[in-house]
Amino acid sequence: MRKEPGMQYRNVGKAGIKVSEIALGSWMTRLEDTAAVENAAQIVRKAWEAGVNFFDCADAYSGGDAEIFLGRVLKEYPRDEVVVSSKVFFPTGPGANQHGLSRKHILANCERSLKNLGMDYIDLYYCHRFDPTTPMGETLQALSDLVDQGKILYYGVSEEWSAARLERAQRIISERGLHPMTVVQPQYHMLDRYIEHEIVETCERYGIGITPFSPLAQGLLTGKYRKGQPLPAGSRATWQADRQINDLLTEENLDKVEELRKVADGLGLAMPVLALAWILRLPVISSVIVGASKPSQLESNLAASGVELPADALTEIDRILGFHRFERHIG
Repeated sequence: MRKEPGMQYRNVGKAGIKVSEIALGSWMTRLEDTAAVENAAQIVRKAWEAGVNFFDCADAYSGGDAEIFLGRVLKEYPRDEVVVSSKVFFPTGPGANQHGLSRKHILANCERSLKNLGMDYIDLYYCHRFDPTTPMGETLQALSDLVDQGKILYYGVSEEWSAARLERAQRIISERGLHPMTVVQPQYHMLDRYIEHEIVETCERYGIGITPFSPLAQGLLTGKYRKGQPLPAGSRATWQADRQINDLLTEENLDKVEELRKVADGLGLAMPVLALAWILRLPVISSVIVGASKPSQLESNLAASGVELPADALTEIDRILGFHRFERHIG
């Protein structure tokens, strides 16, 4: 049974397509791990039942297994109600042309993703990184051509595309009369607000939606990591190979989280809800991409949709975070 009343939906930038405020990311799912696959399938189904219509993936996740898994589960639902995204850039083979953002790799990997997903088209198709070895015009032309072919509906870029690169892309799109860029997927959370320096303003100017990933700072903003306490058993910080969460576990950040916890408590909100609702305060945000390793984690994330934080709470959060947008002044 699908349950929609609690979930809110937003347009992706100025495009007509609407996505749930909370999206579910599908990253690491090896098909041979049957227990993990069944757990992940339960999470996808729970998300759908709660009104989530946006599911994010990429061709490089688990060597293509993540796309195959997601496509199989989503076949249970009407294709015209599901919004699926994927990405292209990372190597999908050993060949010289099996990575990057060349026309050859984009067209080949779009076909690969469609086959993996078992779908006729991909709703949102992202450049997973920026490719300095390929002319930007070649990349944008290939993406626009895929829209013409009906293989993707909208395209965008992920992290590493600065505001300057987005501006340059807009010039090329305008000059060539290409289909517009619709969406950007950067990292964004309370402790990493770099997009507020320039990217947010650029996206607002061109009607580009933002669908941030890592909104809970690798789990730090769930509040489970506490200063002076041992790492929670089984938490990301105990096993993550690239140590992203460990790099975030500074005394300064842990102190901020403790203060944020007080704000959340005062509002009667769980920490994940506060962190996600804070991101959704910006109208330019179309959806927030979350991950979940078990259904209970997903539940706390879904509760953020439709939550509006009061002005005094936002002011207090800004004080705690100590963020200042960079603007150079002389004199």
